[in-house]
Amino acid sequence: MTRPRISARISAISESATLAVDAKAKAMKAAGRPVIGFGAGEPDFPTPDYIVEAAVEACRTPRFHKYTPAGGLPELKQAVADKTLRDSGYRVGASQVLITNGGKQAVYEAFATLLDPGDEVLVVAPYWTTYPEAIKLAGGVQVDVVTDETTGYLASVEQLEAARTDRTKALLFVSPSNPTGAVYSPEQVEAIGRWAAGHDLWVVTDEIYEHLTYGDATFSSIATAVPELGDRVVVLNGVAKTYAMTGWRVGWLIGPEDVVKAAANLQSHATSNVSNVAQAAALAAVTGDLSAVTRMREAFDRRRRTMVRMLNEIPGVVCPEPKGAFYAYPSVKGLLGREFGGRRAQTSAELAEIILEEAEVALVPGEAFGTPGYFRLSYALGDEDLAEGVGRVAKFLGEAR
Repeated sequence: MTRPRISARISAISESATLAVDAKAKAMKAAGRPVIGFGAGEPDFPTPDYIVEAAVEACRTPRFHKYTPAGGLPELKQAVADKTLRDSGYRVGASQVLITNGGKQAVYEAFATLLDPGDEVLVVAPYWTTYPEAIKLAGGVQVDVVTDETTGYLASVEQLEAARTDRTKALLFVSPSNPTGAVYSPEQVEAIGRWAAGHDLWVVTDEIYEHLTYGDATFSSIATAVPELGDRVVVLNGVAKTYAMTGWRVGWLIGPEDVVKAAANLQSHATSNVSNVAQAAALAAVTGDLSAVTRMREAFDRRRRTMVRMLNEIPGVVCPEPKGAFYAYPSVKGLLGREFGGRRAQTSAELAEIILEEAEVALVPGEAFGTPGYFRLSYALGDEDLAEGVGRVAKFLGEAR
């Protein structure tokens, strides 16, 4: 008998669609093709200088050449607790903070710590590509609560209640949202939090885009809005988006002490401590002011408005205005079944492939986020590239038959 070389558990994991699209776009560019990529969710700004200098100094500090506590540098854990109180009004102690290798490790460890096989997690779709795989690895069962452009991609309490069963253990709550840019109002956050508390559910809330909201939209932490959730909230966050530090790989998980201790035990065997140099950089970031993110947000806001206007001028495309993060999520359902350059696209995945090959623009199809018929475009790229890229898409789609 020949046994499978790869375990069923790992074989069931899908590749990150966003990273795959980004990698293909970069490979085409390396081959000399003028590809413009809207795939990766990564600010085009460099990490602020004062953060880089903190990392340089850490390299010269012998203490950081050695192992440090697996759960994070004590001074960084305290700084994250202080920053959380400053930015969202949620008071926690350093013992409730776990420093992780980027936000993705925080996502995985949260579900690995909370879920037993068969436990259900309510996930609002469209959703970020990593959530399903983390839930699956933990033995959990994802239950989708599907939203669309008619509601601005916002889920209602009624939808959540319709999806809840006696096996539901947790709600994954994300605002601002990747991939849609949806932001729940403070009143909506409170209503959903009270519903979760009333059914004794855990709430895992990803707040990585907390500082990126636009217009009259405001970030509201469900942990602060609904104190009666008590010790059944786990907050996920990190420095990647706010401080343009995607490559530094520093995130964190905030929760009840027993959850944090269990997740730290897992991390002690998986990776030990996060790189000390990156932790020193993160310490400089979270203890500094928010002037850097203010400048980035102004640029993102300008690009957001440009992208939405250009997309909505394309016949067959409907793009709600994103209120947060740095993504637009237009519906392209009106274009499916039509012919483009002699090729017919029946799905958004097929249409994205045609656009990449023919117009040399990389987009991520909605299939990656649980809702076929859409594209995700990041507007975290330069103004000229954004206008050129969307312009190419508009010209190509305008020739549809």
